[in-house]
Amino acid sequence: MQLSELIKKDPVIERVAKAEEVIWFNPGLRCRDAAFEGISLTMADIDDAEARLRRFAPFIMLCFPETAGNGGIIESPLTEVEHMRQRLNGHGGGIGGRLLLKRDSDLAIAGSVKARGGIYEILKHTEEIALEKGLLSGYDDDYAKLAGDECRRVFSQYTVQVGSTGNLGLSIGIMSAAVGYKVIVHMSADAKQWKKELLRSKGVKVVEYKSDYSEAVKRGRELSDADPMSYFVDDENSVALFLGYAVAAKRLKAQLEDMGIEIDENRPLIAYIPCGVGGAPGGIAFGLRLLFGDDAHVFFVEPTQAPCMLLGMASGLNNKICVQDVGLTGLTHADGLAVGRPSGFVGGVMKTLLAGEMTVEDYKLYDYMRALLDTEGIFIEPSSCAAFEGPMKLCSREGEEYIRRHGLENKMQNAIHIPWATGGRLVPEEIRKEYMSTYLK
Repeated sequence: MQLSELIKKDPVIERVAKAEEVIWFNPGLRCRDAAFEGISLTMADIDDAEARLRRFAPFIMLCFPETAGNGGIIESPLTEVEHMRQRLNGHGGGIGGRLLLKRDSDLAIAGSVKARGGIYEILKHTEEIALEKGLLSGYDDDYAKLAGDECRRVFSQYTVQVGSTGNLGLSIGIMSAAVGYKVIVHMSADAKQWKKELLRSKGVKVVEYKSDYSEAVKRGRELSDADPMSYFVDDENSVALFLGYAVAAKRLKAQLEDMGIEIDENRPLIAYIPCGVGGAPGGIAFGLRLLFGDDAHVFFVEPTQAPCMLLGMASGLNNKICVQDVGLTGLTHADGLAVGRPSGFVGGVMKTLLAGEMTVEDYKLYDYMRALLDTEGIFIEPSSCAAFEGPMKLCSREGEEYIRRHGLENKMQNAIHIPWATGGRLVPEEIRKEYMSTYLK
């Protein structure tokens, strides 16, 4: 389809093609009951995923002692960042209500949001093999036994493969190696060298590509499909990954309740999640809309040169279009978001659930990163910092249309804004210093 035809579908695409910052409101957004019509996944699926993670908690504690304090449950803090809110407002923001940072940047084991879906899918795969091979007698067995030498010998006969820009590879690689699998991570040109080196230090085979994420995924899938003992983790189409991410919504609800915060019609929850191929933000958005209904408003944030999910949704073409088709490079300092083509599966689910999308220029990622560290003493990696563009745009003149359309004018002072920090804990100190001294504008 020609660019002129795409622009007729949605004029925002013209600005997207020029790599301009935009805010896009999803015309397909529906109220809760209508939104979930035709979506087969339900709360029962999320409950099942949560139960599986609880069964594996003893195993996780054995393999990763740092999780013992939380009983083997991998979860991140929810932190109010009032000083950051004041800093943003001092730079032109109009953010009312409260600003709470969901710190998946601090998740144990993998230090990113990918620790949710990625680790969950590996554990689900492991459970299936263990039950098939008689290593577990049932769901009520002691899963800690899976860390034993006998089980590891069985798991060592199998291979796990995945394509990644970095963080998914870390979560899949670290957990798969802990279980005992052979692991191959196919990494795109955007992947950071330190992430490759960390994986190799865990015994993971890293295959490097000079091309982008899509090629790494394609080649990884082909090689895995050719090996009957290999399992491919498909970030673009995996329901297991999606549900692992969705569990985050239930965990967040409990954290909000612990803080005395009840989300309702007069106190909306507005989440802003950095987006690459879409699996992690899509799963979280699904869970939030399922739990909080119309009181939850979820926005994705993407780099101006790699807004693949926005382009797919605005054009209606979903994964049949990539950013290069409209003249963008797909290259960005936000390595975790450097994806040219979105997940077709996630795009389809988000059609009625997602509030909208924003895009952000790369230079702001470093500015937000320094501001957060300066005001709150919290470090997150540049990709994560895309989340802060969300409340800045929504609470500006650009966002007035959405606020008015959804009757939020008198509710924004009560709103709970949640930028979702997607990675950062494992970034080496020397790389952190490099990030801190990076100025693009």
